[in-house]
Amino acid sequence: MSKQSALSNVRFDSWNLESEVLSALSDKGWNCATQIQAEAIPLARKGLNVVGQAKTGSGKTAAFGIPCIESTESNGITQAIIITPTRELAQQVSEELRWLQGGKGLRIETVYGGTDIDKQAKKLDEGVEIIVGTPGRIIDMTKRGHIKLDGISTLCLDEADRMLDMGFFPDIIWVLEKMDNRKQTMLFSATFPEEVLEAANTFITDAEHVMSDDMDVEIPEIEQMHISIGRANKLWALGRILVEMDDDDQMMVFTNTKRMVDLLVQRLNKFRFNAVGLHGDMPQKKRQRIINSFKDGQEKVLICTDVAARGIDVDGVTIIVNYDLPDDVESYVHRIGRTGRMGRKGTAWSFVSGEDKGQLQKISATWNLEIPEAEVPELPEGVTRDPVKRQQDWVEVANNFGMVPVKLSIGREQGASNHSLTDWFSTEARLNQLAIGEVTISDTSSEIEIHLDKVESVIKVMANRKWDGNSVDIEIRR
Repeated sequence: MSKQSALSNVRFDSWNLESEVLSALSDKGWNCATQIQAEAIPLARKGLNVVGQAKTGSGKTAAFGIPCIESTESNGITQAIIITPTRELAQQVSEELRWLQGGKGLRIETVYGGTDIDKQAKKLDEGVEIIVGTPGRIIDMTKRGHIKLDGISTLCLDEADRMLDMGFFPDIIWVLEKMDNRKQTMLFSATFPEEVLEAANTFITDAEHVMSDDMDVEIPEIEQMHISIGRANKLWALGRILVEMDDDDQMMVFTNTKRMVDLLVQRLNKFRFNAVGLHGDMPQKKRQRIINSFKDGQEKVLICTDVAARGIDVDGVTIIVNYDLPDDVESYVHRIGRTGRMGRKGTAWSFVSGEDKGQLQKISATWNLEIPEAEVPELPEGVTRDPVKRQQDWVEVANNFGMVPVKLSIGREQGASNHSLTDWFSTEARLNQLAIGEVTISDTSSEIEIHLDKVESVIKVMANRKWDGNSVDIEIRR
């Protein structure tokens, strides 16, 4: 819970909480509830359905976690399940629930993909009272018989706006349909767009709605830009930004996964850029050592996930790079807010692939931001070679069906037709016709779609072929 969270006048010891929970809160130095906690906890403790809205750092986890812990008995039977959109958030919620329960002795297990499924299954079979996990792995474990959804009475969706969008909604409905004995449902999020509330109304119609008064989010006044670029060339673009850094600059680069943090540090070091990574799988001592060195200015470039970066306030950060665009709109604001502090300059770059365009529009619309498109920075004076070579990224120029448009300098006037061009490419490049898409013919030029898996080899072959004895110019239409 952030120090900036607005506290209410309601004391935790005024609620007659379980002694273990109250002791844990006291040991943590939490005496008064935040606004969202003061409104949501009494309702949730009564077993009512709750929809709670409050910004990040306002104590939402405790707002649903305390009632969840109190309504759960230590008996080896799963009674509550909390679903989150990411493994990082699942880990964070689990950690908070573990300390919130104090000495109650509840077994709280995290269930998410990317880890040993057999180990998770074994822990579930040994008996747990609360499960925190991501939809995909929860469904998988249910189908395998390790989770019995029909016996669970409490369901909570954290970051419900993301859980009820079109990406996760079918999975959530699947889980809900299996929870025959669901008695209480809680939804918590920083934002509740109208379409999300409509989705929620399909399975929770009698909820108490609570909203923190402290919902204002300060948008930092910094220069924001996005670069339209595919994954293959993100490292090239990052290299251009890195070589522009001054001695007094510091940079934070955000990715969405721990694996990408490690991979990016490794690749940058290969290209002789000094960078350190930070994520939740690192030992606490190592994490603290990295944070301290970054705060002291010894390290200039920090690669991190959102969860790992929480609590890092460094006034010297001048550049933010969203290597991966965040999955939720709120994270964007918190990321860019780490620069432009104390009146200093601040710049935020976002790398946006074709599939990210919709998320960028959602971020811009939610916070009323202008995030204009910009070109990758030019190499600074005196630098003649890119530190990272640019790659040909066929995925980025392909359409939704994986087809790349190839332009030819022949058309009807040269005798080209849909059938003749298709046969020419099939014969000369030994290309299966399934790898050929639409063909468009004009008087002096043509366009033929080639599948991205074949386009590079096809262009090399066809560059040396002639049409009726004449050379043909071939280029990719971008």
